[in-house]
Amino acid sequence: MDFSYSEEQQTVRGLAREILEREATQERLRAAERGADWHEAALWRQLSDANLLGIAIPESLGGMGMSFCELCVLLEELGRAALPSAAFATLVLGALPLTQFGSAAQKAHWLPRVASGEALLTAALDDAASADPFAPGTRARRDGAGWVLDGAKRFVPHARAASALLIPAHSEDGVALFVVESAASSGVKLEPRVTSSGEPLFSLTLAGVRVGADARLPADGAQILRWLQPRALTALAALQVGVCDRALAITAGYTRERVQFGVPIGMFQAVQHREADAFIDLEAMRWVMWRAAYRLAQGLAAEREARVAKLWAAEGGSRIVNAALHLHGGIGSDVDYPIHRYFLWSKGLELALGGASAQLAALGADIAAHGLPNTSLEQATP
Repeated sequence: MDFSYSEEQQTVRGLAREILEREATQERLRAAERGADWHEAALWRQLSDANLLGIAIPESLGGMGMSFCELCVLLEELGRAALPSAAFATLVLGALPLTQFGSAAQKAHWLPRVASGEALLTAALDDAASADPFAPGTRARRDGAGWVLDGAKRFVPHARAASALLIPAHSEDGVALFVVESAASSGVKLEPRVTSSGEPLFSLTLAGVRVGADARLPADGAQILRWLQPRALTALAALQVGVCDRALAITAGYTRERVQFGVPIGMFQAVQHREADAFIDLEAMRWVMWRAAYRLAQGLAAEREARVAKLWAAEGGSRIVNAALHLHGGIGSDVDYPIHRYFLWSKGLELALGGASAQLAALGADIAAHGLPNTSLEQATP
């Protein structure tokens, strides 16, 4: 399987990297990390001006009309820059399901605003009353022509800054997804959670939140969630590949320059072995992520591939950033040194939407229920 970048993907990567390397300075990153919303608004506008926020949004709605693969190229570059932003929440959790399943009115209202950088979106996928992501404990009951939502969600990214939240809820006719405009809506209560990276995650309580009939996405909610889950896992893996790629590059540069006993420490065999192991992890992470992304972009089933990508992103990512921190010695514990930021990012991505143990358990249950995949060449080649 050839995972070489296409001409369009090379253009996306080059444009994103040019903007981020020029604009995402350490000073701007630190200022964004200290901000209440953990979001570099000025740089977000620059990405919008380059139409990078509209990569996976149809051209008719102000986007570029590209596939999930191109979106993963952008996410990898954002991870490489460790840019505090609502990219995952907005472009993946919010815009992707609206693009695929939203009504014509919902698409026309939200997607041009996402592409222009005007609106941030998010989704509340972790239900406080249910461990099953496809069977939320949050309830939706009819109220005249509209709906009333009651329940609680956990770990909702960028909920305070989002213009709208996608809320899964159980209704009288099955699972449904609703667009709730702004966390400031009546009956919505947010409680911020402290995270090591500084990314704003919130507990969200819905108490009698009223929405109109047009707030419900027209497709079956369980179908939407099953469609979204592998894309969300793969998107997190793409961010992690970018984070780890940059962390390893910083470490390689440091070990070439740090002199001990009269020679760069990169000359020591133990250091070389540690970096080589990290590089192998990185390439494995990259390969399984792109396999999942390719299949999803082609409309093929990729639930197992996405879990494998997330498993590698969790375990491989942890090994890489730990090695990077250790090879920096004492300076690795300096919170103002860039490598510390990548360590914190990696740990957050490792645990988001289920860490390695959760992915391994789900893979094991799937294999027990459905057997091993067909590994013949004919079946393995897309």
